[in-house]
Amino acid sequence: MRRWAGPVAVVLVVLAAAFCGWSGWVSWQAAGDPGAALATERDRALEAGRRQLAVLNTMDAAAVDAGLARWQEATTGALRDELAAGQASTRLAVERSGATSRATVIEAAVTALDAEAGDAQIIAAVEIELTGRGGRASVERKRFQAGLARTDGGWKLKSFTAIPAVGG
Repeated sequence: MRRWAGPVAVVLVVLAAAFCGWSGWVSWQAAGDPGAALATERDRALEAGRRQLAVLNTMDAAAVDAGLARWQEATTGALRDELAAGQASTRLAVERSGATSRATVIEAAVTALDAEAGDAQIIAAVEIELTGRGGRASVERKRFQAGLARTDGGWKLKSFTAIPAVGG
C-alpha cells in the first residue's frame, strides 16, 4: 500500500494544480467578456425589479407613511411623480379600508435589456396576501410588466402595468 501512496499523492497534486490553473484561466477570460458583464447587469435589473414590484404591492395599514416612502424609494421618473402626487388619496384609501397587503414575487424574467442606455423590461408573477381590518386573509395572484431605469441609486421602476389574465 505504501508503494502507491507516493505516486498517488503526486497525481493528486498535479490534478489539483491543473484544476486551479484552468479555473484561474476561465475566470480571467470571463473578466473581460462583455457577455458576462451583460449577464451581471441583467441579474441586477431582475433582482431590483423583483424587490421593487413586491414593495409596490405591499402596504401595512398601520404604517402607511412608511409604505409610501418605500414606494418613492423603489421608483423613478414619471411613476415616482405620479405616486407622489397621489399620496394623500392613497393614504386616505388605505386608512379607510384598514387592509394590509404583503406581496411576494413568485417568478420574474427580463424581457428586454439595453445595458448601455440603462433600460430594462421585466415580467413577473406576484402573489399578494390581503388582510382586512377584521383579520380575514385572501390571496391574489397577478402578473405585471414593468420598466426599469438604471439610476445613481441602482435599478428602479419607471413603469408598471398589470397584465390581464386570459380566459380559456
